[in-house]
Amino acid sequence: MKGVVTSISGATVCVDLRGLQLYDRVYVGHARLSGEVVHLEKQRTTVQVFEDTHGLSVGEPAEGTRAPLTVALGPGLLGGIYDGLQRSLPGLQEQSGAFIRTTRPLPSIDLEKRWEFIPSKRVGDAIVKGEVYGSVREGHLAHPLYATLTGELVKVAAGDVCLAEPLLTLKGGEQQYGWQDWPVRRPRSGGQKRPAERPLITGQRCIDFLFPLLKGGVAIIPGGFGTGKTVLEQTIAKFADTDVVVYVGCGERGNEMAGLLSEFRELQDADGRPLLERTIIVANTSNMPVAARESSIFTAVTMAEYYRDMGYDVLFLADSLSRWAEALREISSSLEEIPGEEGYPTYLGSRLASFIERAGVVETASGKSGSLSMILAVSPPGADFSEPVTQACLRSAGAFYLLDTSLAHSRHFPAINWTQSYSLFAERGSAFFRQQVAESWPQLQRRCREILQQEEALREVVEVVGMEGLQDRDRLLMHAAERVRRDFLCQNSFSADAYATPQQTLERISAIVERYDQALQQLDAGTLLSEILKGQDDAAG
Repeated sequence: MKGVVTSISGATVCVDLRGLQLYDRVYVGHARLSGEVVHLEKQRTTVQVFEDTHGLSVGEPAEGTRAPLTVALGPGLLGGIYDGLQRSLPGLQEQSGAFIRTTRPLPSIDLEKRWEFIPSKRVGDAIVKGEVYGSVREGHLAHPLYATLTGELVKVAAGDVCLAEPLLTLKGGEQQYGWQDWPVRRPRSGGQKRPAERPLITGQRCIDFLFPLLKGGVAIIPGGFGTGKTVLEQTIAKFADTDVVVYVGCGERGNEMAGLLSEFRELQDADGRPLLERTIIVANTSNMPVAARESSIFTAVTMAEYYRDMGYDVLFLADSLSRWAEALREISSSLEEIPGEEGYPTYLGSRLASFIERAGVVETASGKSGSLSMILAVSPPGADFSEPVTQACLRSAGAFYLLDTSLAHSRHFPAINWTQSYSLFAERGSAFFRQQVAESWPQLQRRCREILQQEEALREVVEVVGMEGLQDRDRLLMHAAERVRRDFLCQNSFSADAYATPQQTLERISAIVERYDQALQQLDAGTLLSEILKGQDDAAG
């Protein structure tokens, strides 16, 4: 299907192609710039181009593919670094240098790489679409391969193979390869959804103890500039008990993404393996075209779903959804759509919800359980948490970790505000830790919250009368709350304290609460408060 370019407005291009569907992929210009259909009229088709349109002119050719934007799924994704269209960034650098320019199509997966293929089917066996027919070893994972065809096998490969070669040949001549394409905007349905039950251990005491996140759950991290969103996500990526990490830098500054790529190459996970070996990175910086930024989170989540459907636990990290929403707003404005609140399109909430609900726990046909958990950073302008993106995320997320600017300025990290954050998974998380770690977990959790809530209520009194005007019990409470904040909730991501197991978390909060209870008993027995505090400081030192 071929036509010509009829008009150009930035990255929005009109072509005279007929018979296309919404979100079909289109190539425009002699340079074959890639784009997708975003608006259809009787006499024209509007295409949002994923690449820089400088130099494109009216009258250049346009070609429709009758297929949407897809990603390649197969062995070799782990350790990959891609842009929002799943083009390999190392491949782009090799082809065009340090600055990305229009390039010829690049394979997303190295089809020439050799793999040790272990088939589970033999010649003469019948195979059904969706059935596992073999596996390869991809890093630390056994990578099962799923059939996309149905029929009888007449040839089965084995041993050293590459993805460019067919692994199976069916009666009738159809061939099965070890990779497949999947539309990024269509959720994968590799199994049946199940309720989330197991906690995602992040190693962050504030999250695991006060606001637990379940595997398959969704959490958002809104915070102003400098509150530590990126560092917190990187720390969680390093230590979270998941098999695969998918990190998408959506609209991030180029120097931040360069620093992240450098760190991920050097960092090791909790098992001592290079972090990049179990990570897929989608990097879409703020100077890249907005259409590619808008599609980047769908590209990334499709790859995450692929590994979840194998029965693995996958952690999806996005930084940040605000810049994704800004790209969506820019595209909507160029299409002259009626704006909603603060200029965002009226479908912002539904578009976000359709993306977020791709998280969850899935039971595969083989009986395995895989999970896709999401931790999504939001950058509200001026730390205004009532703005549309944060509020739209809140409607779908199960956990809310508000990063407080005042805590960040006081060098308290992670700067999670314990009075305004919450988790809808807290009850199920506490029940799990009570069974697996200690019976006292819920009681200690309740005591910790009571201490922090009472301290918050006393802060206003302290501002009026000062610390010396408080009664001894209240001063002792303020001292205990400071210990909770300083020694328990605060963690340095660049020290040995960056990660805490649930058992270590329990031991630390138990020691703080036990000392507080002992101090209360001493105070009731008539011991001076100054002596009690001095003894506790000496013991802590």
